[in-house]
Amino acid sequence: MIRPRQRRTLPPGEAYARWADNYPPQPHNPLMRAEQGAMAPLVAATTPLCALDVGTGTGRYLPLLVAAGARVAVGVDLSMSMLARQRRPARLVCGDARRLPFRDGRFDVVTSSLMAGDLERLDGWVEEAARLLGPGGHLIYSDFHPAWATERWRRTFETADGQSFEVPYFPHDLDHHLAALESRAFDVQTIREPRLARSDRSAVGKRRRDLPIVVVIHAVKRGRPAFVGRR
Repeated sequence: MIRPRQRRTLPPGEAYARWADNYPPQPHNPLMRAEQGAMAPLVAATTPLCALDVGTGTGRYLPLLVAAGARVAVGVDLSMSMLARQRRPARLVCGDARRLPFRDGRFDVVTSSLMAGDLERLDGWVEEAARLLGPGGHLIYSDFHPAWATERWRRTFETADGQSFEVPYFPHDLDHHLAALESRAFDVQTIREPRLARSDRSAVGKRRRDLPIVVVIHAVKRGRPAFVGRR
């Protein structure tokens, strides 16, 4: 996943269509293990009734939302090919993270794993998350750490037939995340910047082993929840 070598570059839609057949429904590389290790405890600490996972891919976070208590867990992705790989019973929708077909305040938890890097601007995505969440709702999401841009890391993958490709991404520094969240009435609760696990550090050079690999943000929409004490 973290390789400086050049590959044929594909736009996200085409890249995910090619990647889908070879994309597992669990953390399958050092970056994703570090990301989920930071995200999962934040998800587990919520008590959702209705939850939405944006950029769900093969549905990696849907079981975590159900385990947290969600009676309704919906996965959204721009790629039909990725959604077709979902093997668990789930509510799945093909759609754009910035224009989603759900009513205002429909969800009390929204998650997203590394989808923000596919977007040139964060504002539209954060604004849509704010619309979909009720007061007191949780937004928990991750993005590629700004260190990716300075270190010139690349997103690469291999298809089932052995071809190698690169997926472009848009770097966002932490100030951009905070500004987008603040302007949409979110209060940031947690920011985590996980590093690679020691067992995975051989995947990168020595100089890069202690660098943060992703940024994970937990924010809460301002306002009092409609009800408390569900459990």
